[in-house]
Amino acid sequence: MRSYHIAVLPGDGIGPEVVAEGLKVLRRAEALFGGFRLECETLAAGARCYLKEGDPLPPHTLERAHAADAIYLGAMGDPAIRYPDGTELAPQVTIRFALDLYAGIRPARLYPGVPPVLTNRQPINFVVVRESTEGLFASMGGGSVLREETAVDTQVITRRGTERVVRAAFELARQRGGRRKVTCVDKANIFKSFAFFRRVFAEVAREYPDVEHDFGYVDAIAMKLVLAPEQFDVLVTENMFGDILSDLAAGIVGGLGMAPSADIGDAHAVFQPCHGTAPDIAGKGIANPLAAILSAAMMLAWLGERRADAALRQAGAAIERAVAEGLSRRELLGPDLGGARATPEIGARVAALLEPG
Repeated sequence: MRSYHIAVLPGDGIGPEVVAEGLKVLRRAEALFGGFRLECETLAAGARCYLKEGDPLPPHTLERAHAADAIYLGAMGDPAIRYPDGTELAPQVTIRFALDLYAGIRPARLYPGVPPVLTNRQPINFVVVRESTEGLFASMGGGSVLREETAVDTQVITRRGTERVVRAAFELARQRGGRRKVTCVDKANIFKSFAFFRRVFAEVAREYPDVEHDFGYVDAIAMKLVLAPEQFDVLVTENMFGDILSDLAAGIVGGLGMAPSADIGDAHAVFQPCHGTAPDIAGKGIANPLAAILSAAMMLAWLGERRADAALRQAGAAIERAVAEGLSRRELLGPDLGGARATPEIGARVAALLEPG
């Protein structure tokens, strides 16, 4: 039996609650499919960890995460707990830089049974690929405030960073099948950095003649995501634009509770729900764990591909099928989706629906 070391960072607020349900589903998948064992190690990180240890991502945690086969993360941070300069703790961002997780994968799928936000109700199934180590986020901790009059943060876009995230987007479009289309999202009409991003995108696109590609300015793309989201397959963009568009994407498929994600590099990967810690509902048992559960499914799929382990791939696909089936029956709707299911009930129901394909 093949064994995999999973570093689990539950985090703050509702993070531990939704991670617990993800682990519940993973344990059921492990028992049902066999052939693999998940050795899960819980590690301290986040705002409460900062209060206790003075560091939201302690060296021991980062060392163990670095050694893991995959990292499963909950939401982190607390608006009431900040650094002395007023910025909020963001260990989930720090770990992306520390492990060079350059490709942020943010799927957006509207499942049957989820109350639609848009009136046009076309099938929605696309992915935002966000460059996660450059752009405006390269200024994290490095911006400057001059004489309390001028504040400056610098955007950084490199050829290497752009090439690798664009290749990740084209490879994803191939894997997804379907439309096999990648859209470059930028602001190349105004900024030289984005004109450069677009130029490098076009160069990489020539390596993928079997995948369609096009271009769009971020403001126009934001509008089209609301008016006609069915036209998109894979969108690739800079860090800040990706941050914004992925939340917009989540909004049109039911909210952040329906938004899983992965941050992937050449050697490491983190899987986590897109939502924040939501301290106002923490401990109430009403958080939607489906984004965390779907992130766990993404983790198994990634590990399965990376380690050529068919059992992991099958288990990941089965989790997504169970979520889809439960939603179509309206059995997984918590308060955020107009239902009344409690957090533990949703996790238990997904686990119960799991079955081999």
